[in-house]
Amino acid sequence: MNLMSAQADLARTPWQWVSLAVTVVVLLAVGILVVHLGTIYLRALFSGAKVTFTELVALRLRRIPLALVVDNRIAAVRSGVALSIDDLSTHHLAGGNVPMVVLALIAARKAGIHLVFDRACAIDLATKGTGKSVIEAVRTSINPRVIECPDPRGGKSTIEGVAKDGIAIKARALVTVRTNLDRFVGGATEETIIARVGEGIVSTIGSSASYKDMLENPHRISQTVLDKALDANTAFEILSLDIADVDVGENIGAKLQAEQAETNKLIAQAHAEIRRAAAVAGEQEMTARVAEMRARLVEAEAGVPLAMAGAFRAGHIGIS
Repeated sequence: MNLMSAQADLARTPWQWVSLAVTVVVLLAVGILVVHLGTIYLRALFSGAKVTFTELVALRLRRIPLALVVDNRIAAVRSGVALSIDDLSTHHLAGGNVPMVVLALIAARKAGIHLVFDRACAIDLATKGTGKSVIEAVRTSINPRVIECPDPRGGKSTIEGVAKDGIAIKARALVTVRTNLDRFVGGATEETIIARVGEGIVSTIGSSASYKDMLENPHRISQTVLDKALDANTAFEILSLDIADVDVGENIGAKLQAEQAETNKLIAQAHAEIRRAAAVAGEQEMTARVAEMRARLVEAEAGVPLAMAGAFRAGHIGIS
C-alpha cells in the first residue's frame, strides 16, 4: 500500500506540486494570522475590552497597527472611558496621536474635567506640529501654569509705564492661567495674554496721578487689569494676576521738560541769529545807501561850475 502511495506521489505533475506548495504557504500564513489575531483577541477579551475578529481583520486590511489601537482601547476602557475601535482607528487615519488622546481623556476623567472624545481629537490635531500636545493642554487645565509678563525670552524683564507726575514705574507680573478646553481650538495663545496684560499695566500706571499710588498699592494694578476680562476669546482662563516687582524708574517728565527747554533754547537762538543777520544786512544796506548819496552829492557839486559857466555865457549872471 505504501509502495502504491509513493508511486502515486511520483506520478504527480509539476503543476500539482506547485498547487500543493501554494496551499501549504496559504495555510501557514492563515495560521500565523489567526495566532496573531487570536493573541490580541484574547488580550482584549481578558482585559474587559472585547473586540471582534471582524474588527481586527478590518484594522489589518486598513494597515492600522493592531496593538496600537487595541492596547489604547484597553487602557481607556479599564480607566472608565468608553471608546470604540472605530473611534481610535478613524483618529489614527486622520493623522492624530492616539496614545496622547487616550492619556488626555483618562487624565481629564480622573480630574473630573468634562472632555469628550471629539474635543480631544480636535485639540490633538490643532496642536500637531506646534510642539504642544493635547495631554499638555489637559495637564494645564488640571495644574494651572504661571506665565511671566513680560516674557523673559523677549529680552525685557519689566514693563514700564509713566504716571501723570512724569515718574516711570517698572512692574513685573505673574499670571496664573489654566487651559479652557472649550476654547482651546481657535482661541488666542499665551502671547495674546502677555500682550493684553502688558497693555493693562501700562494703562493703569498712566492713569494714576502719582507714582506713589502705585508703590503704596500695587494690588490696584492687578485688580484693574483683571477687571478688563483679558482672557476673552483666548485658550486660557486667568485665575490670578500678581505683581511680583514694582520699581521706580526715571523722571520721564523732567527729562522731557529738559529736552523741551533745550529745544526752545535752540529755537530762540535760531530766531536771534535770524534777527542779527537781518540787522547786519540792514546795516550793510544803509552803508550802501550812504555811499550812493555821497556819489550823488559829488555829482551835483561837479555840475555847479558847469551851470555857472553856462549862465555866464548866456549873460544871466553879471560881475560888478
